[in-house]
Amino acid sequence: MSERQYCVYIMTNTHHTVLYTGVTNNLQRRALEHQAGKSGFRKKYNVTKLVFYECGDDVNVAIAREKQIKGGSRKKKLDLINSINPEWKDLYEEYFGK
Repeated sequence: MSERQYCVYIMTNTHHTVLYTGVTNNLQRRALEHQAGKSGFRKKYNVTKLVFYECGDDVNVAIAREKQIKGGSRKKKLDLINSINPEWKDLYEEYFGK
């Protein structure tokens, strides 16, 4: 089994009007990059809040899942987020304790 984890994640802005879906091998680093404005998408849309993630050890599964989520409707993304995070808490703080 691989020690590396690959995470598919969704980030949003303060008003939950924009959803950004991505994949990474380091969720903490990637979320911090969004929060610090090191992502071009973040600079334009102020996407700083981690509202969904799922991790596994297979990069191909993670990439396929990212494509599946990106290809879905906004409603499907909202349903996915609401299924694990109905209060839309910033999961970064919960997961990493910061």
